[in-house]
Order: sequence, then C-alpha cells, then structure tokens
Amino acid sequence: MTKPTARPAVPNFSSGPCAKRPGWTVQALANALLGRSHRSKPGKARLQEAIDRTRAVLGVPADYRIGIVPASDTGAVEMAMWSLLGPRGVDLLAWESFGSGWVSDAVKELKLKDTRTIEAGYGLLPDLATVDFNRDVVFTWNGTTSGVRVPDGNWIPADRQGLTICDATSAAFAMDLPWDKLDVTTYSWQKVLGGEAAHGMIILSPRAVERLESYTPPWPLPKIFRLTAKGKIAEGIFKGETINTPSMLCVEDYIDALKWAEQIGGLKALIARSEGNLAALANWIGKSSWAGFLAAEVSTRSCTSICLSITDPWFQALPAEGQAAAAKALADRLEKEGVAFDAGAYRDAPPGLRIWGGATIDTADIEALTPWLDWAWSEVKAAA
Repeated sequence: MTKPTARPAVPNFSSGPCAKRPGWTVQALANALLGRSHRSKPGKARLQEAIDRTRAVLGVPADYRIGIVPASDTGAVEMAMWSLLGPRGVDLLAWESFGSGWVSDAVKELKLKDTRTIEAGYGLLPDLATVDFNRDVVFTWNGTTSGVRVPDGNWIPADRQGLTICDATSAAFAMDLPWDKLDVTTYSWQKVLGGEAAHGMIILSPRAVERLESYTPPWPLPKIFRLTAKGKIAEGIFKGETINTPSMLCVEDYIDALKWAEQIGGLKALIARSEGNLAALANWIGKSSWAGFLAAEVSTRSCTSICLSITDPWFQALPAEGQAAAAKALADRLEKEGVAFDAGAYRDAPPGLRIWGGATIDTADIEALTPWLDWAWSEVKAAA
C-alpha cells in the first residue's frame, strides 16, 4: 500500500492527558497566579471562577455543589465512596478496568458487607435493568478503557431511594449528563477539555449533601476525603477553598479551556465535535477490511475513548501473545511515523487501538489519520 502523504496537524490521540484545545499555546497561562497563595483573595476568586464557569458550561443546577478536589478523578471517586457508602446496600457496575477498580475498593478496602457486582466483558454493557435503585449505585458513564458508554439516563429512575455515584471522567463535556439522575458526578481536567492533570471535580446533588450530613462512616477518613465539618457540609470546598494546595498554573489552564468551550458554543458544540469524531471513524470502519469497534452496540459506542478491535482473519488466527505483539507493532508504527501518539489499547483491554475523539480533537485530524491506519496495518502484516 502506498504510504499516505497528508498527516494529522496534531497527532496527539492519547486518552489522558488528552490533546490541548485547538490553538493552545503556553501564552494561555500568562495570567496564572504563580507565587500567590490559593487562599489569597485573588486565589480564591480564580478558583471560584473555575467553579462558576464549570456550572455554566455543563448546565449544573444551581442547588448542586461543585468542588475542586485532590488526586484527579480517582481522588474524587474515592472521596465519594469513602464518605457516602455504607448505610445502604451497593450495586457496583463494571465493564472495564476502572469500573472494576471501584468494585475492588468497595469490597476489599471498604469491606462493605452488602454489595452486588453487575459485570460485563469488554465491548458490552451489563444488564442495566437488573440494577436495584433502592440501593446505592456506583458506575462509570463512559468506560475509558473499553469505549463503551451507557446510552442515556433513562435506566435511572427519578424516584430512586439510593444514591447514584457516577465516574464521568471521559464523558463530562462530551456527553449529555442528566443531572436529575446523578447524585455524585466526578471527572478530571485532563480529559475532554485537555486540561492538565492532578485535580478532580466532584459535583453533589442535594440528596448527596443530605447523606453527608446525616451519615458518619464507621471508618477513619483521611483529611483529603473529608467533605463535612461538625456534621455539616464543608461549604468552603465548594467556594474555592480547596482541601489541599492546587496548582494555580493548572487552574489557569482549566479556565482557559472553559473559556474556549464558551467561545465555540458551549456544551452543545463540545458534544457535536466529539460525535463528529466518532462519525468520522465510523465512516472509515464501514469501509475497512480489518478493523471494527470494540463496542458491540451502536448506541453504546463512546465518542471520546474510541476503542477499535482488529477483525482481520489473519490476526484472529494468531495466539494471544501474537495478537498482543501485532497490535503493539501497529501502535508503534503509527508513533514512529509521528501520526498518532499513545494510540494503543489500554493494557487490560483486548489488543487493538484506542483513538481519543474528545472535543479538543479536530475531525480533520481523525480523517487524516485513517489512511495511516490502513497503511500501518498493511506494514505490520507484511513484516510478519
């Protein structure tokens, strides 16, 4: 096959940290409050600005609280689980590695006595109809390592008795999150808006706040997980008074990304960009003789962490170690050519590719990548 000539203008297809917004330069950080305390009046104002712009772009209801917390999305999910779980039984959903991680933490670390694990393999969703919403429910909206998302929030009842705790890190800003169905929502800056890592966001419904103020966990809570003080919600966390010291450089970068989101048309525009990237890859896959989507159902295919399987009969006939080697050679070939960095499947996922399609990716770069995918695969087979 002839080697393509056109290249993606930005070959950064990593699923985290993700590509910066189009046109980003380091000058976007020129006004960062470096050398200033985050507890100073300007520091608090900048953190509050990040919270306020988050609410505006995502359309978070006025009575929901938004906080900046330590340790990225992982810290935010752990904070929610350690602070809220225990008074009810818990249904834990898992269809990829991060969801499985929350299952492990609930069962092995918190040692909750009444848990149900509802699982599915890579490429599939578990049976959502089996979830019991009289219990608390922990789930990912979008499986970052499987490319499988829940299709909507219709499976979550409005009159649920338990809380829903949703890891939305690769969904927020790219998918329509129904706030009335979500009691705790978490994400990190490094995903759809391409911000710098290390900081997480936690969004609490009034029902989640009521649980925090009426329930005290039986285990010790590390300082960075504490959302209450003297039995009441720690309101300062949701007004820019972070639990630990944030990077004001990262804060500035997040605000820049939020401003960009506002300038291009807000959440609808962000979703449209991500869905456009999925559509571009779907158009190519429709013509491909060797690649397919890992997600089995069209309605569950992620528009951010787009996971591709290798369907070529030659590949399918290889032993497991041969498949892993061929998939790695494919990702390595793309990286060597400088057309797709960090595009290999997650280490726990089936061998294949994972192409980030979040809102900071231009569809033109996805379209420029697809001929390279075909060329690289032909090279891998020829070298075998």
